[in-house]
Amino acid sequence: MSEKKKGTLELPKMPANVGRLLPVLGAILLVFGAVLVWDGWRQDRAEAVEERVLTQRDRASAALLAQIGAQRERFGQRRADPGIASALEAGDEEEARRAFLAGAPANSVVEFHPVDFAPIFEGDLAEFGFGRLALLERSLNSGDSQVAMLREGGQPWLGLAGPVIAEGRVLAVALLRSPADTLIAELRERVPGGGYLGLKQGRFVVGEAGDGELAALSEARAQPLQGTPMRITAAAPVVTSGIMDRPMGYILGGLLLLAGIGAILHGLRTVRGARTTPADAAGEGGGEEVIFADALKQPRPQAAPDAVAADADADADAPQRPKPVAAKRGGVALDRSIFRAYDVRGVVGKTLDRGVAVLLGQAIGTLMHEREQTDIVVGRDGRLSGPEMVDGLIEGLRAAGRNVTDIGEAATPVVYFAAFHLRTGSCVAVTGSHNPPDYNGFKIVVGGETLSGGTITDLYERISAGRLHTAAETGLRHEREVAADYIERIAGDIQIERRIKVVVDCGNGVPGAIAPDVLEAIGCEVVPLFCEVDGTFPNHHPDPSDPANLTDLINMVQRMDADLGLAFDGDGDRLGVVTRQGEIIYPDRLLMLFAQDVLVRNPGACVIYDVKCTGHLAGHILRHGGSPVMWKTGHSLIKAKMRETEAELAGEMSGHFFFRERWYGFDDGIYAAARLLEIIASDGREPEEIFAELPKGVSTPELKIEMEEGDHYAFIEKFRERAKFEGARIATIDGIRADWPDGWGLVRASNTTPVVVLRFDADSAEALSRIQAAFREQLLAIDPELILPF
Repeated sequence: MSEKKKGTLELPKMPANVGRLLPVLGAILLVFGAVLVWDGWRQDRAEAVEERVLTQRDRASAALLAQIGAQRERFGQRRADPGIASALEAGDEEEARRAFLAGAPANSVVEFHPVDFAPIFEGDLAEFGFGRLALLERSLNSGDSQVAMLREGGQPWLGLAGPVIAEGRVLAVALLRSPADTLIAELRERVPGGGYLGLKQGRFVVGEAGDGELAALSEARAQPLQGTPMRITAAAPVVTSGIMDRPMGYILGGLLLLAGIGAILHGLRTVRGARTTPADAAGEGGGEEVIFADALKQPRPQAAPDAVAADADADADAPQRPKPVAAKRGGVALDRSIFRAYDVRGVVGKTLDRGVAVLLGQAIGTLMHEREQTDIVVGRDGRLSGPEMVDGLIEGLRAAGRNVTDIGEAATPVVYFAAFHLRTGSCVAVTGSHNPPDYNGFKIVVGGETLSGGTITDLYERISAGRLHTAAETGLRHEREVAADYIERIAGDIQIERRIKVVVDCGNGVPGAIAPDVLEAIGCEVVPLFCEVDGTFPNHHPDPSDPANLTDLINMVQRMDADLGLAFDGDGDRLGVVTRQGEIIYPDRLLMLFAQDVLVRNPGACVIYDVKCTGHLAGHILRHGGSPVMWKTGHSLIKAKMRETEAELAGEMSGHFFFRERWYGFDDGIYAAARLLEIIASDGREPEEIFAELPKGVSTPELKIEMEEGDHYAFIEKFRERAKFEGARIATIDGIRADWPDGWGLVRASNTTPVVVLRFDADSAEALSRIQAAFREQLLAIDPELILPF
């Protein structure tokens, strides 16, 4: 072999066939590197747009609050104006109106209403507007100015209401309505390019600007306007999942680009070098080694199109693995705490978002696949996050190959009904039930079984372990209306014997869209109260188990001289009842009435009640020929016990009622209301007389001690181990219930919110005080720092 040339770089030896593949490999690396760099740039750009949108949202919020604050201040000054008060006292409303409007925005209108609102109730209440009435009542109850958006003639108006007071006496309640044009103009000036801003109150879109196609995504970035029921919603184009986090994406992309360039150059050099082998240069069996300088002089090798084409064909024919369903980038992490005893429930934006809903949908679809269930019904309540949660849930269900019937906005019992009516056997109600507006959740039925306990936590385990079924073919989705079928089914079975006038308070929950229609269909005269579906629940919390939420209903029953008042929770599976005298008929006493009615036709039937119900209930069931069974609290647990015992009826202190006789056995507040009215109408007496016959002690509503998430379970475990109640019969199926001959007390952990729930019931006030004192001593022995609500 000849001597190596000095001052030159030797080309590493490499087989020629390998060298020909290096340019192909380099090109692939270049492509992947470029994709990673582009993907990082795309995410940066999208997030920059989102940041601008949120900045403009905050600025718009500040500007609108300043405008509303200025109008509110001026309104307060007019309410306190002695001249306006004097004019009202003299009966000169025209002079009061002129003075009130001085300096008000152009085209403003002011009204003065008497404090009893008699002309409103005597007229057409629906024509006057429930929103206007609610604003007037809030201002009168608070004694101060209140603000809200009103819709008049299809146009938005800013409404300000407040009492006009002179010498401690309310002369009238003033209502000022001003055009919302300046507020909407402020919004439109702020919207950034490529984004969306909206001014909303509940579902009422006051004004919006920007890309309207983003409106459906805007609630996730909503910001309340403090002191008002309004909010600014905002959305930017979706930042879809990146291939990887940007810092790593940029770094890896850059490395791949460099590696690709190096592979191409090295491959070209190797191929060129292969053309000048030792045998070529010096004859057979001899010659000197190829050096870099000589290799550069060789002609450039041609690509191998056949080989490249073959590789491309092979890639095209390779089976494509389905992409796993995963939460979107930037979404919330999957939190085990949302998988609760009876359902899945969390706070939107903190523990729940669309990505979590997708994963949950695929987990439910996987369970259905294992149980050979193919079809499922999905419906949602009126919460603002509902559409987003439903879309994610359905995406996951379809990824698992399930066929979805979307019934849209519907009360939870209507969703349950649809599963029977459409013969799917499976359904999911997307609802936050009675929780605050920022909550949402999922009540799940698979193959007729309402998931609870271990089957709920198993969904979390499936997601965490990646044990999710992905079908070869995506499931189908179609929409179906079932409200008319639900109404027809109930009205076909129940027609009351005499006309009863009822006030129906839906607390702006989804029952407002159907409960009045059901009760009218069975023959009632219905006065709707807060029946406009509004996911912000602007009037009061939709939880009839809290007496404070029944105040408006009691007032309306008395004003309208109605026979009865009915209240529903946020998704319609719970019922509350009040009388004309203002008495709250607690659900355990309602269950007595239902039981004696059902037992007439089903002697010996099993009736289930939860641990929070009165001690008088078991004896009442026995006296009417039934078999009482006390069980754990929770709608899914009660339904499972009903299947086990073949019970005809069940009920909970929270207001859930389950009829298997003539119905389907699921909890349905609307159907329970119809059955109650059927019983009352057939009796002939006034409702108060009927209720007066039911055993009644001295009792408390549900009392709650708030704790940190998870601490309430630990507290109950300690209480179960240490508490001692002399002379009491102890039940531990759900917390600790201590029964004495003259009363009982209960302490248990809520399975829906982090609170300890207490309830007490006794034959007399003295017995109640004694039982509460016994529980107080035991509770404080566990934690002396507890603040007890009794």
